[in-house]
Amino acid sequence: MSLYLRLVPVRMVLAVTLALAACAPAALAAESPARENLLSFTTSATLEVTKDLLGITLQVVKEGTDAAAVQAQLKQVLDAALAEAKKASQAGAMEVRTGNFSLQPRYGKEGRINGWQGQAELVLEGKDSARVAQTAGRLTGMNVTSVGYSISRELADKHDAEVTAQAIQKYRAGASELAKQFGYSSYVLREVSVQRAEQGGPRPVMYRRSEASVASMDAPVPTEPGKGVLSATVSGTVALVK
Repeated sequence: MSLYLRLVPVRMVLAVTLALAACAPAALAAESPARENLLSFTTSATLEVTKDLLGITLQVVKEGTDAAAVQAQLKQVLDAALAEAKKASQAGAMEVRTGNFSLQPRYGKEGRINGWQGQAELVLEGKDSARVAQTAGRLTGMNVTSVGYSISRELADKHDAEVTAQAIQKYRAGASELAKQFGYSSYVLREVSVQRAEQGGPRPVMYRRSEASVASMDAPVPTEPGKGVLSATVSGTVALVK
């Protein structure tokens, strides 16, 4: 019986290994898309609208040496104002809700509690600004602490499609222009995200009426809606095509 052995030169094995290693990147490149021609950028569009939702916050502040008595005074004023405001409430036109109700101790120089101070809030909000302002003017015993307009959900929904379409159109036009500037003929959309938001506008007006003038102050609270801005932002990545 004979035994036959074949010896393979070491450099041949090394050559085969190197050849396989050289093929590996090419195979991976064929399986995964090239990343050197990917481009990421962002565009946005804005739309100015007149704010349509008026909100007015009223507040009553009481203080005294007895916590229960202060709380009872707050509740009495708030209940009366709430009952009066509800007479004018109407779905969509004006909603009424209570706000913050708090009672805190008041400390003297010795660090001991020498009294209590509490506050209660009532909030009027609605699209019928005349109704909201007139109701706020009729509520006695409470001070108006803030007046501000905002954009209602219904108004935002009405214009969301318009501002979003503008942002998408700007993104598509931008992608085409950038592709040409980089020496490519077209592009393929890889991924995209769309975000919508309400922006800025004037801060709510803040003021306080004196206790002496509250009882006779029955005129409508002056208001002016002003403008708000709806915006849409499109962010994404495109692959540039030769």
